[in-house]
Amino acid sequence: MGTWNEQQIAGHRCELFTPASPSQSNFTLIYLHDLDQQGLQGRAPYEERFEKHGLRAIVPYAARSWWSDKLCSEFDPSYSAEKFLLNKIVPWIDSNWDAKPPRIGLLGVGMGGQGGLRLSFKYPDTFPLVAAITPFIDHQWCWQDPHSLLDQMYQNQEAVRQDTATLHIHPLYWPRNIWFCADASGTDWLESAQRLRMKLSALGIPHEVDLETAIDGTATDYERHMVPPAIDFLAARLAQEERRVQ
Repeated sequence: MGTWNEQQIAGHRCELFTPASPSQSNFTLIYLHDLDQQGLQGRAPYEERFEKHGLRAIVPYAARSWWSDKLCSEFDPSYSAEKFLLNKIVPWIDSNWDAKPPRIGLLGVGMGGQGGLRLSFKYPDTFPLVAAITPFIDHQWCWQDPHSLLDQMYQNQEAVRQDTATLHIHPLYWPRNIWFCADASGTDWLESAQRLRMKLSALGIPHEVDLETAIDGTATDYERHMVPPAIDFLAARLAQEERRVQ
């Protein structure tokens, strides 16, 4: 099994996974955590898949920032989580692991899933590969939840809605590799995932989605079940992107 290390990048904690046998192309995943800010160390479904495909992974911590381009005092008072990823994490990966787009994929869960989709829709050249498990797409519905911190970053609920992943889709400029899923048993986030699928389909934007799998268990059980297909998708598409640019 590979190894974990911890490093400060631009003053923020990041966890780094290096597989025992990294891919020759230095394929790398950026994992965007959920509201619970849980990392991946010791979480076998992730580690085993990273190892299987030789994927390096970096887990930056950005508090309850929603991975947005809004200032979140809990994360950093001077720059956003989005800017942190674009201007600090991506250059660090290039300098230290010799990987630059399209050898970098985004993987996220919940808050991180919506963040990955939004970033990929906004910057498809930088993030042409994204996989999201139970993404909190219509997170404007969290506006009244003080735990979300959204009221500290946005003026009102409508401002949050205007910044959702779905409203950042451009009909002519989109990421080439999109995968997302939501539990078909009727979780709070299934409907917003269905709306995203409908919009992508209406625009003719290629994507892969699983909104049919239902797991009799907790949200953690569902996440654990969907980790393998999410990472397998990213690994296959990283290899495909590599062939495309050669």
